[in-house]
Amino acid sequence: MNLVVLQNWLDNASFAILFLTMLVYWGGAAFPNLPYLAALGTAGMAIANLSIATLLGARWIEAGYFPLSNLYESLFFLTWGITAVHLIAENSSRSRLVGVATAPVAMAITAFATMTLPSQMQASEPLVPALKSNWLMMHVSVMMLSYSALMVGSLLAIAFLIVTRGQNIQLQGSSVGTGGYRSNGYRLHKASELISQPPAPAVENNGFARFETSSNGNGNGNTAVLNLVTTPESPAVASAEPLSPQRLSLAETLDNISYRIIGLGFPLLTIGIIAGGVWANEAWGSYWSWDPKETWALITWLVFAAYLHARITRGWQGRRPAILAATGLLVVWVCYLGVNLLGKGLHSYGWFF
Repeated sequence: MNLVVLQNWLDNASFAILFLTMLVYWGGAAFPNLPYLAALGTAGMAIANLSIATLLGARWIEAGYFPLSNLYESLFFLTWGITAVHLIAENSSRSRLVGVATAPVAMAITAFATMTLPSQMQASEPLVPALKSNWLMMHVSVMMLSYSALMVGSLLAIAFLIVTRGQNIQLQGSSVGTGGYRSNGYRLHKASELISQPPAPAVENNGFARFETSSNGNGNGNTAVLNLVTTPESPAVASAEPLSPQRLSLAETLDNISYRIIGLGFPLLTIGIIAGGVWANEAWGSYWSWDPKETWALITWLVFAAYLHARITRGWQGRRPAILAATGLLVVWVCYLGVNLLGKGLHSYGWFF
């Protein structure tokens, strides 16, 4: 089969598969009592991932170089990365809400590459001298994978904000740094200790305060008894409807997996920036030239460095880091696509205005 024909068929097939997968995930969110929809969604993402991988492989064979030389190829590589990270995140979280957030983004990127870009931008062309280097694969592929991971992590943070309705809740997952807390208000006391006050404020426990007593009635102090009591709420807290245990569990899962996915993408971004500096020195004689792409890559690194710093050393969790990650999604898009659309620079292979 002609490789060009195969590529044209695969890019349209990838769009169609991702569109149907998006509908499956949205239908599963609307009708959670249909369990087979989750399996269909996962299968759709896996098939789309394989279709895009085949497309990139065919393009690699046809052109003779790694398919990351223009905007069309990078968009499909980004989509492949998003679907791959999605499968990892969904397998870890066991939540179909991951697909509700990631499937429409993957579908939109594929639609933009297939239907919006002019045909001359979709065709393979000989590499310019600066791109005829092994650094093309080593630098650009790592950067694109980091974008994919950071986008998925940020999308899950946005899903967390939606699930929690923007409320500041206390979590007890493993995604809290050294300055945070993991007990969710539960503390065990010895029989001789006097409990003077509940350990956590009501707003941090979704409208409830929890404490423990440790006497079992015979004074031996071997049993810890958990008491759950409500505490008076301020008008602002009372006006917010408490979240159900199911929502709290889902929010904790989303927060945890978002943190871990961003923790995967940040080292990749760091490695990609360092590799880009080395390549720039070889190609242009300077490690850093404050090109628009380089500047925004640094801004992206700083935003997600602040996110990880806040979680690991400051103990942030829940709403505040989720808002920071949501801001990071916008910064990633400006870094990846915005500077290519709005201006020219040394990384302007995707500019077409």
